Amino acid sequence: MENGGLAMILVSSCLAGLEVRYNGSHSLDSSVRDLIKNGKAIAVCPELMGGFSTPREPAEIVGGTGEDVLRGTAKVIEKSGRDVTELYIKGAYETLEKAKEVNASIVVLKEYSPSCGSTMIYNGEFQHKKMAGIGVTAALLLKNQVKVVSEEKLHSILAEIE
Repeated sequence: MENGGLAMILVSSCLAGLEVRYNGSHSLDSSVRDLIKNGKAIAVCPELMGGFSTPREPAEIVGGTGEDVLRGTAKVIEKSGRDVTELYIKGAYETLEKAKEVNASIVVLKEYSPSCGSTMIYNGEFQHKKMAGIGVTAALLLKNQVKVVSEEKLHSILAEIE
């Protein structure tokens, strides 16, 4: 296992500076970049692992949250109306497998994403309005007792994991 058998941290690829967001941009967080540079973290992108490419159409959860998507009572829909729920679920399971493979102690995910949001997501109306809720990948990880935080909470827990 990487890092001499120590538990790794998984981080959203966009936070590591990789241009994998739906619009081809990134959301670089220097703390995340430093964790990777120091061999403490591995970058993952649930959307790419689910089969999407970059750039891609924006998508939002319609009819609930990531937990509802996993229960089959909500869907992930692209702005044009295409149902991409299965790709989001596939990416969530691929991310869970990676977390298990590297014995991830924590997963740092990008807030507001329909995959990665851990406290807030967009409300499904494509109006840039947010609501309390979690994305599909965050929901699956939490359901499997994997600790998930957003980049906004990372700085407060860095002292614990250093």
